[in-house]
Amino acid sequence: MFNFWVSLRQENKHLSFAWILLFIYLSPMFILGENAHIRVHDNLDSNIAWYKLMHDSEALFAPLNSTLPQIINGLPRNAFGTEFSGIQWLHQIFPTMLAYSLSQALVRIFAFIGFFLLLKKHFVKDEKNYAIRVWVSLAFALTPFWPSGMLSTLGMPLALWAFLNIRKGDSTWKEWITLILLPFYSSFVLGFFFFLFAMGILWLRDLIVKKQWNLHFFGSIALMVTMYLSIEYRLVYSLVFPEEPTSRNEFVSSKLEFWHTVRLVFKNYSIGHTHDMTLHTFVILPLSFIVVWKILKKQKGLDEKRYLNLFILNFVLSVWYAFWFYKGWEPLKERISLLNTFNFARFHFLRPLIIYLMFAVGSVILWRIGDRWRRLINICLILQILVLFAANPEVVYRYTNTPSVKQFYAVKQFDEIAHYIGKPKSSYRIASIGIHPAIAQYNGFYTLDTYNNYYPLSYKHQFRKIIAGELNKNSSLKTYFDEWGGRCYIFVDELGKNYEFNKDSKKKIKHLEININQFKKMGGEYFFSAVPILNHDENGLDFIKSFSNEESAWKIYLYRVKKE
Repeated sequence: MFNFWVSLRQENKHLSFAWILLFIYLSPMFILGENAHIRVHDNLDSNIAWYKLMHDSEALFAPLNSTLPQIINGLPRNAFGTEFSGIQWLHQIFPTMLAYSLSQALVRIFAFIGFFLLLKKHFVKDEKNYAIRVWVSLAFALTPFWPSGMLSTLGMPLALWAFLNIRKGDSTWKEWITLILLPFYSSFVLGFFFFLFAMGILWLRDLIVKKQWNLHFFGSIALMVTMYLSIEYRLVYSLVFPEEPTSRNEFVSSKLEFWHTVRLVFKNYSIGHTHDMTLHTFVILPLSFIVVWKILKKQKGLDEKRYLNLFILNFVLSVWYAFWFYKGWEPLKERISLLNTFNFARFHFLRPLIIYLMFAVGSVILWRIGDRWRRLINICLILQILVLFAANPEVVYRYTNTPSVKQFYAVKQFDEIAHYIGKPKSSYRIASIGIHPAIAQYNGFYTLDTYNNYYPLSYKHQFRKIIAGELNKNSSLKTYFDEWGGRCYIFVDELGKNYEFNKDSKKKIKHLEININQFKKMGGEYFFSAVPILNHDENGLDFIKSFSNEESAWKIYLYRVKKE
């Protein structure tokens, strides 16, 4: 009993220190505000601008069949997802950067709590292993998750804790409330669909192996699925009552040759995916092979069997991810459209949970062997925390000279452009060259270009006529647009897939070839270009003025369609 209380006091000390480190990790965003540096890909270039657009357009509760005229002359409202998303409400209530920072804090706090509860109740129950529980939980909470996914991956431990308690018949109202509330701050298709599928497999395994129907466990899974389908009613409606083909109907995802696919298996296994980065490469991955080596040399108990199952599952998920893009799937995907429009490769969203469970269980296995191994585990825990702190967005994106939030959206500069044009923004349409259209969208301009999960296929075909000349020059851009098209951008052969030419860039476009008549036909009047277009006259454009601002990352060259 004395040892128990000693361990409890030590655990509380470690928890207090871990909470302090977590708040230190989060502090740059709150201290720097708009001067903070955060992720651009699938974040500043898209989702954050969408949240602001939804706020400014007052279209949050718009009808199912409504459209948003600010984007592509009428983007379906359903493309922006549900009004019951917690992150959208943060952006409804607070300024952009405060909403973003609060979301980061909420996700990481509940990730820490959820993983700690999961380990303490189900995987690392020995009181003497408090250090492993605390520091693996903190490490998991510091992983660089995709911001708009919210708790889609980092909330899985909390959900698993609730499900396992219900499965054991050891639950209270807390577990059921957890399963009801989590869907309001996570995504079904970008995380929990795959997690709930895994829970369904676990229930089915219990039915077959243990002959247990376990209706409480089944009911808890059904409850969470029902919550998601209710919250994501716009998505359900779009699937059940599709109005017209979308850009996703032309997706061609399975293109890889066999050996390229094999390389992707090991790349994903060792490095991970941009939407669920685990930063396991330098510490957890080598440790995992040491654990397997020790397990194979000794008798296998419950923890050893669990570890081997997690180890195998982790590799299988990387194999599944990579082979989803193997060209052998393509004939089947051509016949079954759902296989194209829904990305079943995303079972890899389970990997952060699995990898950090491996870290915890593997650490316990080595801890039991002796003092030398305990020292190794302590070193690994410290190193992993250091790796994650080094990957703090403020460190990474400042080091790589990524613009701050204020520099990226350049509100004052775009206000100056709007004032110079001097017309209501709804009365003309613009497109961007060399910068993301999300910047203009964030600043209230009506854009013909965009980056969205999906949009009408007919619009994609209309827009393609504008850039056909440039696509014909560059097979990579042509494939990128024709076989994906999520980025409906003014692609330029000379710029490639670079959409962030800052004001210090020396790049100039010498041979632009666009269909200006098609641009005009779609309502286009202005181009915001981050680089000068030397042959603008040949393309039916007049150079009007350039705009610079010390708070902006860009120099914008304003071009207008020649008047007839």
